Amino acid sequence: MTSTPAVSSMRTLYVGAFIVLLALGVRATFGLFMPIMGVDLGWGRDVFSLAFAIQNLVWGAGTIFMGMLADRHGSGRTIALGALLYALGMLGMRYSTDVFSLYMTAGVLVGLGQAGITFPVILPVVARAVPPAYRSTAMGIVAAGGSLGQFVVVPGGQLLISGLDWTGALWVLSMLVALGIPLATFLRGKPDASRSSQSLSHAIRQALAHKSFHFLFWSYAVCGFHTAFITLHLPAFLMDGGLSATHGATAIALIGLFNVAGCYYAGKLGERLSKKLLLAWIYFLRAFDIILLIALPPSPMVAYVFAAWMGLFWLGTVPLTQGLIGQIYGLRYAATLSGIAFLGHQIGSFIGVTMGGYVYQSTGSYTLVWWAGIVLAVVAAVLCLPIKEETLAQPAAA
Repeated sequence: MTSTPAVSSMRTLYVGAFIVLLALGVRATFGLFMPIMGVDLGWGRDVFSLAFAIQNLVWGAGTIFMGMLADRHGSGRTIALGALLYALGMLGMRYSTDVFSLYMTAGVLVGLGQAGITFPVILPVVARAVPPAYRSTAMGIVAAGGSLGQFVVVPGGQLLISGLDWTGALWVLSMLVALGIPLATFLRGKPDASRSSQSLSHAIRQALAHKSFHFLFWSYAVCGFHTAFITLHLPAFLMDGGLSATHGATAIALIGLFNVAGCYYAGKLGERLSKKLLLAWIYFLRAFDIILLIALPPSPMVAYVFAAWMGLFWLGTVPLTQGLIGQIYGLRYAATLSGIAFLGHQIGSFIGVTMGGYVYQSTGSYTLVWWAGIVLAVVAAVLCLPIKEETLAQPAAA
């Protein structure tokens, strides 16, 4: 029986959200492995910070390649390839016995895998499947799936580590990621090329010549700085303040829980209000939250309030940033252009996690990194203001 367009759209939406749930939920557990693997293998936080930084940089660069693959050969194959590489990287991390093997598995393989099964590839598929009036909300729902994964998978990851040790936990998490391989069959398809004669190279040149794309790129880098640093280092930061590993895992999970609402309403508001102004407010309110965290004495309540507030604005940048890319530059090469913009996000991620490990090893504290995050949040808010939200003219099909 052939499904109706409405049923097909909803299936695409929810399968896409579930794959992102798995991908980002598993990724958010990496901070839980850092203390226990460090004790067993004799590695410091700087080693894990560099591995996570490599992962983020490879993820960002890989999204450009994966975006081109999806635009030219279809999203289903791209997503399946990403899930396979991600699962192999998790298994390789389990058997890493030296720093180089950790960098190649948790860094390179996992980074390439994430490039194929996260926002730059999946959101354009969803955007093409739903009516234009609901695209922003649909992308908010998919982004919320990633946040829900953080809420569900992180506590589960802590239980797996407690029950199966970190070695068994990595096995189970790799199997979860591998579910993306069969699910990719529900996200097949590629952009319709019949409506435009624009080439890929022209689309890239057009975006790079447009100042607004650069504003999006570098503001997205600040988002990456925040999310990667907090995901990896917040549990350790809280433990340094006298809290337990459970408090750290709970805080990361709360960020995910509150961002379910944050992503959904960011997408919903993006249908009616200026996306660039919403982005500016998100970055500014992140700065306010970080100030509260470092100004108040550490306690479970402070950690949870920080997590809940940060969660409201955690991945709300994603549907707004990707929505602006589709709105300004069109959907024909949205996966490729989203991949290029996401490289900015991952450059910020690389700097955030590397700076976190280096500053901690040098000073024994994360204070300088938190202050850098405050300043960068204000800079990102200012960068969003001059973005021009008007659609650029596209060459018509012959």
